[in-house]
Amino acid sequence: MHSWLADAVLVAHLAFILFVVFGGFLLGRFPRLAWLHLPAAAWGALIEFGGWLCPLTPLENHLRRLAGEAGYEGGFVAHYLVPIIYPEALTREMQIGLGVVVLVVNLGAYLWAFRRSAGDEGARRSP
Repeated sequence: MHSWLADAVLVAHLAFILFVVFGGFLLGRFPRLAWLHLPAAAWGALIEFGGWLCPLTPLENHLRRLAGEAGYEGGFVAHYLVPIIYPEALTREMQIGLGVVVLVVNLGAYLWAFRRSAGDEGARRSP
């Protein structure tokens, strides 16, 4: 059971990261989602800029240990994503770069959503 819960935390963590990075692109279709996405994106960027661990990482490790599995050192990004994306371990500079990527991608997504919303508003006013 603990192993299954740890896997569920892992999936939720990955889903949250994807939402943080790409969730802004959903605003063109669901503008009210900004109320959920903005705090999530801010949290994701703060975690990277601060060099902190997301609370989901220790939770996953705790559940893995309860299941008799080995936990891991470092954070989710360093353990699961960095080996896929980067050949070496996560550095402080890489974390800051990831935070910048989150901000830049989301700034672009919000600009796109704003322009799309402004275009839709103009189309509704036209006869």
